[in-house]
Amino acid sequence: MTDLSRCHNLLSDLFALAGDVDPEMFRLTEKQVAFFHEQGYLAGVRLLNERQIEHLRNELSEFFEPDHSGRDYWHEYHSNESTDPNQVLFHALGAWRLRPGFHDLLWNPAFTEPARQLLDGPVRFWHDQLFCKPPRHGGVVAWHQDYSYWTRTQPMQHLTCWIGLDDATIDNGCLRYIPGSHLWDLLPITGLAGDMDAIEEVLSSEQWQQMQAPVLIELKAGECAFHHPLLVHGSTENRSSQPRRATVLNVVKDGVCSFAHEPLLHGIPAIPVGQPLEGQFFPQLAK
Repeated sequence: MTDLSRCHNLLSDLFALAGDVDPEMFRLTEKQVAFFHEQGYLAGVRLLNERQIEHLRNELSEFFEPDHSGRDYWHEYHSNESTDPNQVLFHALGAWRLRPGFHDLLWNPAFTEPARQLLDGPVRFWHDQLFCKPPRHGGVVAWHQDYSYWTRTQPMQHLTCWIGLDDATIDNGCLRYIPGSHLWDLLPITGLAGDMDAIEEVLSSEQWQQMQAPVLIELKAGECAFHHPLLVHGSTENRSSQPRRATVLNVVKDGVCSFAHEPLLHGIPAIPVGQPLEGQFFPQLAK
């Protein structure tokens, strides 16, 4: 199959072109933008309708098959990234290269307009992710800051958008945010899919006390949560009888550069240090 990263235009009728809709439909209020900058996150923004949700769920189901087409295009693919053999955490990077729905999601104006506001400028794609927790034994995503994994790109002008493909509830392992933690310094990596409390060893006593009062981000399918690259977040296991599937879009403000001699993502050419992200794998999504 064709690597869909070669195409920087819509491949289906699942989403509207940004120029064909009024951006006011998707624009955040001043109050929402202010809340994001004060707290480090903004939750409950609707990005997908029922048709779009069902289409993405159908595409996602193909990725669980070992011999799915396009499997060589993944930057990362973990059928189970959990460190606990009794739990499962499906995690993969690069879905936009494999299926038209996940590809076109990048250009969804319901996403690109809020992202442009929160980054205060043109938006460029960084990479996508899938996080899936099966019923009853879905694994945790341990407390972390996204940018601790992304220091190979600078300056830190990044934004994460977590999109639910199912209702995200307390029982099935919804996101948990530590409000205001985006004002903390960059923390060392303590593991993505293991011990929820591993982060304690790199926190001050005051920070650890703040960790005891997370905000639980329950979302309806099709809703999203935006968060700052330094916001500490994680999610507990899925104890429910329903799956908890999500896709994540990570973007940067146009002008963010490579800060690594090796490839920024597995399987793509390296970008010289100091050169901006651009080209086939890092398309501009909004001006």
